[in-house]
Amino acid sequence: MPYSVTKNSVKEVRYLNKDFASFKENLIEFTKIYFPNEFNDFNEASPGMMFIEMAAYVGDVLSYYIDNQFKESLLAFAEEKRTVYNMAQALGYKPKLATGAVTDLDLFQTVPAITSGTGDSYTTKPDLNYALRFRENMQVQSVTGVNFLSVDDVNFKFSSSNDPMEISIYESNNNIPVTYLLKKSVKVVSGDLKTEYVTIGSAEKYKRIALSEPDVTEIISCLDSDGNRWHEVPFLAQDTVFVDQINDVRTDDQLYTQADQAPYLLKLLKTSRRFTTFIREDGRTEMRFGAGTSDSPDEEIVPNPDEVGSSLPGSPSKLGEAFDPSNFLKTKAYGQAPSNTTLTIRYRHGGGIDHNIASDSIKTMINTQIEIDESGLSSGLLAATKSSVALNNSIPATGGRGPESIIEVKNNALAYFQAQSRAVTKEDYITRVYSLPARFGNVAKAYIIQDTQLDSQSGANSEDRIVNPLALNLYVLGYDASKRLVNLNQAVKENIQTYLTQFRMVTDAVNIKDAFVINIGVSFNILTQAGYNKEEVLLKAIQKVKEFFDIDKWQIAQPIVAADLAYEISLCDGVSAVVPPEEDNPKGLPVVIKNKYLKSGGYSGNVYNIDEATRDGVVYPSLDPSCFELKFSSTDIEGRVVGDSTGDN
Repeated sequence: MPYSVTKNSVKEVRYLNKDFASFKENLIEFTKIYFPNEFNDFNEASPGMMFIEMAAYVGDVLSYYIDNQFKESLLAFAEEKRTVYNMAQALGYKPKLATGAVTDLDLFQTVPAITSGTGDSYTTKPDLNYALRFRENMQVQSVTGVNFLSVDDVNFKFSSSNDPMEISIYESNNNIPVTYLLKKSVKVVSGDLKTEYVTIGSAEKYKRIALSEPDVTEIISCLDSDGNRWHEVPFLAQDTVFVDQINDVRTDDQLYTQADQAPYLLKLLKTSRRFTTFIREDGRTEMRFGAGTSDSPDEEIVPNPDEVGSSLPGSPSKLGEAFDPSNFLKTKAYGQAPSNTTLTIRYRHGGGIDHNIASDSIKTMINTQIEIDESGLSSGLLAATKSSVALNNSIPATGGRGPESIIEVKNNALAYFQAQSRAVTKEDYITRVYSLPARFGNVAKAYIIQDTQLDSQSGANSEDRIVNPLALNLYVLGYDASKRLVNLNQAVKENIQTYLTQFRMVTDAVNIKDAFVINIGVSFNILTQAGYNKEEVLLKAIQKVKEFFDIDKWQIAQPIVAADLAYEISLCDGVSAVVPPEEDNPKGLPVVIKNKYLKSGGYSGNVYNIDEATRDGVVYPSLDPSCFELKFSSTDIEGRVVGDSTGDN
């Protein structure tokens, strides 16, 4: 009896069809197997084939959209801009719409001289009562029409290690200075400043405000009608923000004396007035606010128990009932919603590759208010001071670029998610310390090691130490106004401690300590090549030593390799050989390294035995983290020409 298929039998369905041709082929096969008597006309022009092809078409379209939907749910394979933007920001990464160009802007002004004394005993100094102040976000413009904004205040009245001021004689009469020229530098970033006013009525949960301008690079401030400041946070559940405050007696009655190194103090502020930002696919920035109606600080991120469980003893419990998930939002944990106010929003927008301008291009100051206490000042001298203001960028503006591509957003978001903006490794901590904004202090050198403690199991008199896994020792140094290493004051250290709070692991304790500065001197002997001027060759060799010990090239715990220094000297044009000095050279080094320690001479006071620290031609730093420094290059380098290649002395 031949095999036959009944209508009640289980029909085999294949689920591997992915395109129109395979759908059509399998539908034809399915029809032949299960409906041999009902339909057998498989001619392309038959009505039955029309329905088969229509079914194959629908299957192909549905298969495409299912595949596309699945692909768009994975960041690595998504292609739609909206999808990529949403998933990137869900991972904590905000796509960059545009990037402004950055450069250093030099500002100049003149001030009159103050002369005291008579005859040959007179002295002059600049009258800093005429020093001007320019606030942050000072607007300047290039000759090509690109606007720039300053990222810090410029105050000619003060000079510090992180904000130095150059002073030179501008005009003199009979060799007596009449006016001085003051110069300061500030970083500027390209972009336009925009102020928007948004009127808000009754409170609206999770209020959204879309800024009118595209390519917003920074929201500078958001103030309501009552003068309250609204702070930007990465996510609404974060109720603590970092704010900077001018380091004066009103901010801190103890640390204000250390404002030379830390003009601003970094403080933690708990606030309910906060917002987060979201980048839309059309390039506009959206400000998103919370759902609370109270102006009290958030206490805890938990739902209101009255909305879920029993509120009073003996009352019916609601835990066994279905409840509205929105009840969990009836807490001010996500910040306050603005109501019955007008928000004043200032932000910077714009950027692009055309903002990368050449040097000597920024010449004009626009819409900038000059601040100065005019009481007791001469109106004529004051007018001359204000008119003397000049500016220029000595280096090109670079870094400007357009929006990130979809591929760049995906790659950057995945990398950002892996990093999590946390400080985990030692390198993470070093990077974060160096990224401390300059207004909070100047960290020149940083070094971090695991903390250790005495091993109590080895006896009271033992010096054996064991690693403390829950603490890190961060050693830091700063620069003075002459770019020489100094210990950081307490104000800067507290700023570092506060700054690291937002990145460090909760189990990590960070102890901030002073690294040691070991001041050194260098002496060397050379032979010159025949026919070269010995004095010129020696000056070149000394310059090589200065470049070798350029403080920017040296880090804490970095050793001195004497052979490397000798090699650099030997590269000077006219040097025939570097001859090891015979005096004060028990190790026979090609160059001699000496410890300079006398405080009366301006050195650190740290005594270090160079000979004992030298092994195989390498001068090692101390076990306690330290940094070598050639402090006074004009006097701490001793070089001699002991002859030339022909044997002449």
